[in-house]
Amino acid sequence: MPVTAAAADAGTTTAYGPDAAALRRQDPRIADVLDGEARRQGDGLQLIAAENFVSPAVLAALGSPLANKYAEGYPGARYHGGCEFVDAAERIAIERATALFGADHANVQAHSGSSAVLAAYAALLRPGDTVLAMGLQYGGHLTHGSPVNFSGRWFDFIPYGVDAESGLIDYEQVRVLAHEHRPKAIVCGSISYPRHIDYAEFREIADEVGACLIADAAHPIGLVAGGAAPNPVPYADVVCATTHKVLRGPRGGMILCGAELAERVDRAVFPFTQGGAQMHTIAAKAVAFGEAATEEFRGYAQRVVANARALANALAAEGFAVTTGGTDTHLITADPAPLGVDGRAAKARLAAAGIVLDTCALPYGDGRGIRLGTAAATTQGMGVREMPGIAALFTAALRARPDKAAAVRAEVRELAERFPPYRG
Repeated sequence: MPVTAAAADAGTTTAYGPDAAALRRQDPRIADVLDGEARRQGDGLQLIAAENFVSPAVLAALGSPLANKYAEGYPGARYHGGCEFVDAAERIAIERATALFGADHANVQAHSGSSAVLAAYAALLRPGDTVLAMGLQYGGHLTHGSPVNFSGRWFDFIPYGVDAESGLIDYEQVRVLAHEHRPKAIVCGSISYPRHIDYAEFREIADEVGACLIADAAHPIGLVAGGAAPNPVPYADVVCATTHKVLRGPRGGMILCGAELAERVDRAVFPFTQGGAQMHTIAAKAVAFGEAATEEFRGYAQRVVANARALANALAAEGFAVTTGGTDTHLITADPAPLGVDGRAAKARLAAAGIVLDTCALPYGDGRGIRLGTAAATTQGMGVREMPGIAALFTAALRARPDKAAAVRAEVRELAERFPPYRG
């Protein structure tokens, strides 16, 4: 049973909480927006790899009185008074995060994954340092050296890629580049790499050249929590992550590290890159960490991967060119070109049918592919038996004549209504 099925028991009157009536009286325009978004989320297939449905308990923490509290600093050392309860919330979040991932230290104040990466760089690097990271065209994140991002402006990034045939990380190329450029840090992580990363191999390469190892585990960290993906904590100097995606918490970031880097990481978050902590979000992170420590979540993480593998196989059977031949994670990337359409056109046609996903760069070639994930659909209760039907809906949406598009949309809506993200 998906965790969100507890919504009715939690006393939730709508998808956004028990105070919806008060919001509608006070601000009907915003209430309409929230109602519309709730309908949109339940009316189609939400397959964006970076999204999920949080539990009613996480929503309750996000809408709690902790949103009122200013709490610059850390537990026991705040710049404002009246922090005894927010201190307790943050300590619980830290305790749960360190236990969940086996880390010495956790900073749970980062506002986002990008904020976490910025703080990691601030803790370990200086402007102008050389950094080795996955190239953007192969799945690297904006914070891995994009010229429009702070990372590309402040540091000298050297990109590594993937093998042209297999689509897998070319670890020998990483080693050669590391020895050639002697980077201060190596970043391992991607926004569209569907296979497990060999953190031990990255650690070995980093040690050979005296580099720090930063793991950007924004996508797989929820699978790590559920025992469905390798844990980067024993290998990386610093692990950056988000608390949403598969982890099924609020939108935000966190940083995990050893005790020797704890003070540097904390000071890099506050006061160097951020001000007051968002205490309602930190409380919601604590709730999510608690949920992720359960056997139910471990089963959920396994189902996410099983669904992704089943969907990847079904898409391949429908004619999509699935990169790396499949997936180890929640994430699938594929080229729809064999169906006569590029990634951007595919995204638009699928969106018109109520199937929401992203495009992504293809490692080799000029076009774009599609990127999707199974975390949200799995939270809703969909399983491997639904995946072939979803793949068939993909094909129907891409090939439907204009007069048939409404029929495909109706099929998508019928499937989504069988698995509501919030019941009650």
